[in-house]
Amino acid sequence: MTFHYLESADDPLVSDYTQLTDVHLRKIREPAEGMYIAESSRVLRRALAAGHRPRSFFLAEKWLANLSDVFEKYPDVPAFIGSAALLEEITGFHLHRGAMAAMERPAPIPLSELLAGVRRVAVLEDIVDHTNVGAIFRSAAALGIDAVLVSPRCGDPLYRRSVRVSMGAVFQVPWARLESWPGDLAALRDQGFTLAALELTEDAVDVDALARENPDKLALVLGTEGAGMSSEALAAVDLAVKIPMRAGVDSLNVAAASAVAFWELRARP
Repeated sequence: MTFHYLESADDPLVSDYTQLTDVHLRKIREPAEGMYIAESSRVLRRALAAGHRPRSFFLAEKWLANLSDVFEKYPDVPAFIGSAALLEEITGFHLHRGAMAAMERPAPIPLSELLAGVRRVAVLEDIVDHTNVGAIFRSAAALGIDAVLVSPRCGDPLYRRSVRVSMGAVFQVPWARLESWPGDLAALRDQGFTLAALELTEDAVDVDALARENPDKLALVLGTEGAGMSSEALAAVDLAVKIPMRAGVDSLNVAAASAVAFWELRARP
């Protein structure tokens, strides 16, 4: 194993880890450079278990023993080791979980391959908050969603915060980024999916009513925070569904709403 003990925050070898709190920089750099960051030993282990390839590891010395089996499996991948203070100076935040890895992004999954044999799909339109994206993926993994599609302007599921909040569920649920929005929804309809928007409209049906119908294939479309779904996307779906609310509450956060809807609309025999 190639261990590099860091002495300076200016070491060019750790450029993958510099100033990770700069959201705009990471959104530009990570997809363009074909990388993402897996933060915490649990998450990086889940990334490796999913078959993703590490570029390097970055950790405090006390985590060496905990990850010794990982280092044995990837002897040609460098590991950068430093004090907690130095690692924080490099990344811009305190590493509460002690370890992270720069990972190679996997090749995109073709849409036709992604949809083969699945019954429940979540579609995210322009959800830009990475915390919400990660939380939706975690619910998707737990509550029976077979695949996730994200619109061209949606937040990156492999952004560091999304990965962390999902607890690695972004590696568990197959996903793809759509190229044409909302035009690519037609591909779902062609595959026999009922398209349902989780949106408060005048003609929206209660989510439990749709659950009783138990569509064989269902794609649930979730709109952006605040504004909700675009009029173009609403025009492209088959129906709108809503979660019945008690008096005084009109809606839930999109991540919370997704969990309720995923459970209620899960595929049944």
